[in-house]
Parts: sequence; structure tokens; C-alpha cells
Amino acid sequence: MIALAAQGLSRMPADQMPTSLRPTANFAPTRRAKLAGAQIASAVETDDAFRAHLATQVRALVPRLIEGMEAGTPPDPSTLTESAAAAYIVRPTGWVEVIEAAQAAVEKRQAGGGDLAGTVERLSSQLDQARGQAKAVRERLRVQLDELKADNATLRRTLGQTRLQLKEAEAAAAGSADALDQLQREADVAGREADAEARRLRGRIADLESEGTSTRRAARSNRDAENTRLRLLLETIVEAASGLRRELALPPSDAMPAETVASVEPAAAGHASGVGRAMLDDDPALLRQLLLLPRTHLVVDGYNVSKTAWATAPLDQQRSRLVGGVAALVAGKGIETTVVFDGAELDQPPMVTSPRAVRVRFSPPGTSADDLIRHLVEAEPAGRSIVVVSTDREVAESVTAMGARSVASLALVKAMGS
Repeated sequence: MIALAAQGLSRMPADQMPTSLRPTANFAPTRRAKLAGAQIASAVETDDAFRAHLATQVRALVPRLIEGMEAGTPPDPSTLTESAAAAYIVRPTGWVEVIEAAQAAVEKRQAGGGDLAGTVERLSSQLDQARGQAKAVRERLRVQLDELKADNATLRRTLGQTRLQLKEAEAAAAGSADALDQLQREADVAGREADAEARRLRGRIADLESEGTSTRRAARSNRDAENTRLRLLLETIVEAASGLRRELALPPSDAMPAETVASVEPAAAGHASGVGRAMLDDDPALLRQLLLLPRTHLVVDGYNVSKTAWATAPLDQQRSRLVGGVAALVAGKGIETTVVFDGAELDQPPMVTSPRAVRVRFSPPGTSADDLIRHLVEAEPAGRSIVVVSTDREVAESVTAMGARSVASLALVKAMGS
């Protein structure tokens, strides 16, 4: 009973145990039964609440025994002792009869222990069996001894052959030592020749470096002269363009081509209206370099970038962080910026606080953000610098085919972070 209870305690929470047994909560069942057997027996006998909790665990350990007792089936003689222990803890109907049957069986076994003739006969049978086993062991050991003698003879022959081979190897080693000395002398000669060749090559390298320095100096001088000519030409073109604008009296225009593309502004419903070299490089320096081009239009695939940077954040936080980060990146640089979010499945686009430097648009119902980005690029005049930020391969290929430059989303994420 103590052994079975010790197993059930391993499955019980510590707060269901009596205070005297809680120090054994982490013990193995065998150790708990050995060190706290008396406490377990006392708790089962005196603490009904504890015994009820323990009965639940014991029922799970020996379900068939408990079910048989509850059904009124007499326990099997081979499991009578375990059935009596489980009956004492669980106490189903008829548990007292099970314990009395176990006690009677034990007393019967003890009474039968006085049969001296039966004991002598059993011991004689065991002695004959032990003698047979000893004889088999002696035969097996004799066979193993013969095998060891044969192995010993083989090892002696192998040792003689190994000694002969060792003598031959020592003779070969002596010849190899002479050959090694010869090779060493030849290597010394080759090393002196290699040193002389290295000195000659170092001198040649020094001459080439001197020639390279002169060539670079001349190339720098030519490049400075060419830059001067190009700067003069650029200033002439700029002055000519300014003069032409004054001559034609062209008024300044606030309208941008992107304003002509049908889209939905945040919180206002509306109606519906490439890379060829895909940039897999995520270096933010490349994006900054592209943004330095004059009159650049930066188009951002909103959710593609925000889910790259903040995949686990809610969509409203992704939109706010992206628009704020892009606004800080382009602030004061005169860069036209459009951030496009997918609104194809929205009846009403959500509210988004849009800084003055950033245009925020949702695609109209039934139109994806990818299509809206293509419309924005298509609306721009040929030759204008357009940078599209998206990792979507189809978007990158299509906008590049239309003359835009595609940059990976991670480049913008890194640029905003730095």
C-alpha cells in the first residue's frame, strides 16, 4: 500500500499533500516509500481528504483493478496483494472483503512453508539445475581457452613477421635519410635562387608603382579640366533654362503627375481611376544616392515596407511609423514622396496622419496597391527620376520596364533607422 501511495503522490500537486509529506514532493516513488513510509501510512489512515485526492491518482494508476472490484469480480490470485493495497486507498464497494481475501492468502502461504519434504525436493531440483549450468559454463570456458591458445600462436607468428618488417623499415629509413640530406642541399640552392628572383621582382614592382603614380597624377589633372568644362556647360544650360522661363513667363506649378492618378486619400472614400533590374541590394547608401537626383519622385509600397520592419505590430502602428519615418528621411530635401497602401478590400480607408512632405494614398476598391504604383509611374514624364521601394518582384520588374528604379524595402528600413 505504501509503494502504491508513493507512486500516486508523484502525480499530485504539492498543495494537496499533508504538511509532513510536502518535503518529499520531488522524491522518486521508491525513495519516498523508503524514507517516508510511516508518514504515508499514517496520512492515509487519518486524513480522509488526503486519501480522497490520493484515491483519484491510484484509480488512474490501476484502473482495471478498481473497475473489477466495483463490478464485483473477485481479484486474480496473482494480483491479490496489489488489489488489497488499491482497495485500502480507494475503498470501493466490497473493499473490506478484498483485504480479508488477501490476508487469508498470505496466511495460507505462511502455513504451507512447514512442508520440509517439499522444500528439500525443491532445493534438490535447484541444485541439479545449478550443476547443469556449471557444467555448461565449464564447457564454454574450455572452448574459449582453446580459442585463446590458437590466437596466441597466431600472435606469435605475427610478432615474428612484424620484427622482420621493422628491420626492413629501419634499413629503408636509413636510405631515406640520405635522400633527405640530398633534397635539403638542393632546396638550399633553390632558395638562394628564389631570393634573388624576389629581389628582382620587388625592384620591378617599385618601378611599376612609380609609373602608376605618375599616370594617376596625369589622369587627375585631365579629370579636373574635364570637370571644369562640364561645370561651365551645366551653368550655361541652367542660365539658358532660367532665361527661357522668364521669356515665356511660365507661372510656377504646384501640380504633380502623381496627383492625376485615381486613388483614395486616408479617411475619404473615392472611386477607381518595374527591376528589369531588380535591386536586391539592401544598402541604404544606394537609396540616399538615388534621392540626391534632382526632382526625384519616391514611391513607397507601404505594407511591403512596414511588414518588413515591424511584422508583428498592428497595421495602424505600421502605417504611422512608416509615414513618420519617410517624412523624417525626406524632410527639407524637396523630394516628392507618395506612400501607397492596399485598400482594394476596404469600404472606407482608415485615418492616417500625413505630414506635409508625404502624400499618402490607398488604392481604390477592386484595385491593388501594386496596380496603383504602376499607374503613378506611368503618369510621370519620360526621363524623370522615379524610385520605387518594394520587394515585390512583379512590381519591381514592371516599374523598371517603365523607366523607374526599384530598391529593396530593407534599404528604406535601414535608411529610416540610421
